[in-house]
Amino acid sequence: MDFIVERSEQIVTKGRDSRELAGGRPSIPGSVSQRACVFCGSRVVLYPIADALHIVHGPIGCASYTWDIRGAMSSGPELHRNSFSTDLREKHVVFGGEKKLLQTLDELIDKYKPEAAFVYSTCIVGVIGDDVESVCRQMTARKGIPVIPVQSEGFQGTKKDGYKIACDAIATLIGTDDSKEVSPYSINILGDFNLAGELWILQEYYRRMGVQVVASITGDGRIKDIRNAHRASLNVVQCSGSMLHLAKWMKEQFGIPFIKVSYFGIEDMSDALYEVAKQLTSDSIVSNNATGNQQSTTDSIALSNTIGASLFDRATALVRDELTRLLPALEPYKRALEGKKAAIYVGGAFKAISLVKALRLIGVKTVIAGTQTGNSEDYKLLEQICDDGCILVDDSNPVELSEFVKQTGANLFIGGVKERPIAYKLGIGFCDHNHERKLALAGYEGMLNFAKEVYETINSPVWAFVKRKI
Repeated sequence: MDFIVERSEQIVTKGRDSRELAGGRPSIPGSVSQRACVFCGSRVVLYPIADALHIVHGPIGCASYTWDIRGAMSSGPELHRNSFSTDLREKHVVFGGEKKLLQTLDELIDKYKPEAAFVYSTCIVGVIGDDVESVCRQMTARKGIPVIPVQSEGFQGTKKDGYKIACDAIATLIGTDDSKEVSPYSINILGDFNLAGELWILQEYYRRMGVQVVASITGDGRIKDIRNAHRASLNVVQCSGSMLHLAKWMKEQFGIPFIKVSYFGIEDMSDALYEVAKQLTSDSIVSNNATGNQQSTTDSIALSNTIGASLFDRATALVRDELTRLLPALEPYKRALEGKKAAIYVGGAFKAISLVKALRLIGVKTVIAGTQTGNSEDYKLLEQICDDGCILVDDSNPVELSEFVKQTGANLFIGGVKERPIAYKLGIGFCDHNHERKLALAGYEGMLNFAKEVYETINSPVWAFVKRKI
């Protein structure tokens, strides 16, 4: 297949090409990239904050396109699932839309009594020049709640740029409240969006360890928790593509260390629990906690030893119990799937890395591994765990992906909503690992769900009636 020449450095076959894959580059014009716009990126990050008002300042199509974009579940309020829009028309393009935005905010805040409001700028707002920040300041003073502008005009860049803008919006809330009771051994979970209840699984794991989750940013998110997030001892970053910017800012602003983890697959889930226990009992965190509690040096050392042993013991017991149950349950799926081949194309690199490991555990070989937002360092890690012959690709497009699947003879495609048609047109199975799925895939429960889904998809009777185009 002849590829666009400029993309040659973003496609590498392990074991054949000696060059390193260059990730994180802007999309090449004409490649019909699978990436989304800045507005979309900001929406997917902020949308799961369930007790906030989310208002799209722009044409109705922008709000319609991103309605329920994360499918994020809430344990309480579901205000986030309403996709409000100022519905800008031609007359607003000519005369401006600030008055319409003021009226919309005034009406909706009075009606729904949210804890905060996010106002998303769209492309047309950037063109006509509405002063969204000024409107938000007026409404903050008038209503007594944070009304936060999200400068997310889509033409500024890609989905990844939208992540950063969303993090900047969240940052305006952090550190504005100190009312929540917080344990010295506490974390914030950054970058889990609770698509199918995964957050609740993770919270239960940490509860069993004796670790408090102060805030989830942003899955099942609450404004008060986010405002108190600066008091946690550690930030645990699940989706580094969307939340690393915020984690770095919190480290600079509040001195909170962070770690990057993945909750997909047995190996990464276990490593995440052990790493949290390790970090929470490190000398620096224990010393800071002891100082805050005005304990002596001797007391802080004793506290470190006691809590450290407790956290590690509980983490070890948790992992042991879960693996004792899970590994025998996975064995039948591994026998049935041995030798099958999978293509992976997802948003973040850490997710791709975890998927390669999880597939290998159930006997499936990864023959294509690609992401929308990975950087060069991410692809180095991905290449290390892939087998020779695996095609690594950054920021691919439907034509490329289709040809790669044909070349490798993949039995299964794992991706998001935009990759589903590619798989079905080629006559192979598809597993949704993106925003719209309703099956929890994180944690130990998630690994068993994943194995079942892969097995049922590949072995579905429907393929006997479909002409495979590979």
